[in-house]
Amino acid sequence: MKKSLKSVEQRVAVQLVVSRDCSLPLCLRLRYEPTDPYAVRAVFFADCDEPVEWVLGRDLLADGLKGPAGCADVRIWSASGRGDTSMYIALGPPADTALLEVSTRDVRSFLERTEALVPRGTESGHIDWGAELAHLRSQG
Repeated sequence: MKKSLKSVEQRVAVQLVVSRDCSLPLCLRLRYEPTDPYAVRAVFFADCDEPVEWVLGRDLLADGLKGPAGCADVRIWSASGRGDTSMYIALGPPADTALLEVSTRDVRSFLERTEALVPRGTESGHIDWGAELAHLRSQG
């Protein structure tokens, strides 16, 4: 992959929705690397020994700002009744899903900063395809 000294990182306060009347605060760190231009790493810090990391599609987050997006283990939609100030992110299979409420403004701000580095539609130009092919060949 091509080397880059720039990345985008932003800490975001989120709520883990436990029930209709109960939620727990979590810290979320969003990280974007131009060398992996389609992905956003979401690292959750809770009262556990190790943080939990999910890899989300940058386009999926952007689509989630406009309307319901995703399927299977990652789904995003607007938090009804809260205007456009919050959105939900559901992570995991339906039987064991973590439901997170996050500020739309924070996600939008993060995405704007990533798009300043790598505009949408130009991602493939930031990938070192030779290195990727060599990696695939070495795997077998």
